Amino acid sequence: MTDAATLAQEFWWRMGTNEWTLAAALFADNIEIIWPQSGEVIGSGDDFVAINENYPAHGKWTFKVERVIGSGGHAITETRVSDGTIEALAVSIFECADDRIVRITEYWPEPFDAPEWRRKWVTLRSE
Repeated sequence: MTDAATLAQEFWWRMGTNEWTLAAALFADNIEIIWPQSGEVIGSGDDFVAINENYPAHGKWTFKVERVIGSGGHAITETRVSDGTIEALAVSIFECADDRIVRITEYWPEPFDAPEWRRKWVTLRSE
């Protein structure tokens, strides 16, 4: 049985081809892709492909996996996503069974400036 960390890495590699059907081929028939921030649930590989094909991107998408944590049936990834104009960080929780991805819960956090009052206790990554 393929563990979730391996499937998650394979998913992001396939996403990098910009061939959405190739990525969707890793999904179980009962796939759920949940976006908690917008309240959306994608319930099929076909819908996943359609969303990606119709996204108003500015160029080819790139995906850089920063970190993968997990084994067995669960994995979490932090992935930098860009279309050359838009840049985002996706935090994705993968649930897998029978060599397929059955659920992905994705968080797309918005960056924000660190408040001045915390400066004496932190180091900013850009420094």
